Amino acid sequence: MTGSLRVVVADDQVLVRTGFRMILTADGIDVVGEAANGVQAVEAVRRTRPDVVLMDVRMPRIDGIQATRHLLATSATPPKVLVVTTFENDEYVYDALRAGASGFLLKRARPAEVVDAVRVVARGESLLFPAAIRRLAGAYGARRRLPGPPLTEREAEVLRLVAAGRSNAEIAADLVLGVETVKTHVGNVLAKLGARDRTQAVVAAYESGFIDPRRPA
Repeated sequence: MTGSLRVVVADDQVLVRTGFRMILTADGIDVVGEAANGVQAVEAVRRTRPDVVLMDVRMPRIDGIQATRHLLATSATPPKVLVVTTFENDEYVYDALRAGASGFLLKRARPAEVVDAVRVVARGESLLFPAAIRRLAGAYGARRRLPGPPLTEREAEVLRLVAAGRSNAEIAADLVLGVETVKTHVGNVLAKLGARDRTQAVVAAYESGFIDPRRPA
């Protein structure tokens, strides 16, 4: 991704929005809009076309889950959504991931963690907090069939490594493949599962039982 990252911050607390803005702008990330509720978040995204939205899950009018679902359903090129929450083991967080969010961030996160999370989600080449997503899937996941055509043996290997939080470069090293080959396999997995990113593919893998969230990755 070239140029400065563009971010919208959506949270009903002014101090939280101000804090995120200060953290991100100090690291050269451009905060192009703010919103105090889900309706404003949708409007801000339409107006500013950001790369990432920091989306509080609990907001007035419509919550972050509904706003995320609406953005992904109505935009041809939707931003990545990074859900912001107070509690890690929150069913709302898992619902947001199922709705299409690419990851989540705790409000108590340190400034460096906030910046890193935004950049990781924007790149989309690794999974944010894979162990936490596994715990959420184990607690709140519903069993459903893995969508799409069957994965090849290599694609299945790649999906398991994605769920373990490996980046493309790390998967390439693990499987003794080129990075471009891994990118092709990841793209094939996403296409077969109908997933917009790695997080959605991993959620589908857990919910289908393809990967057991109760077992360490």
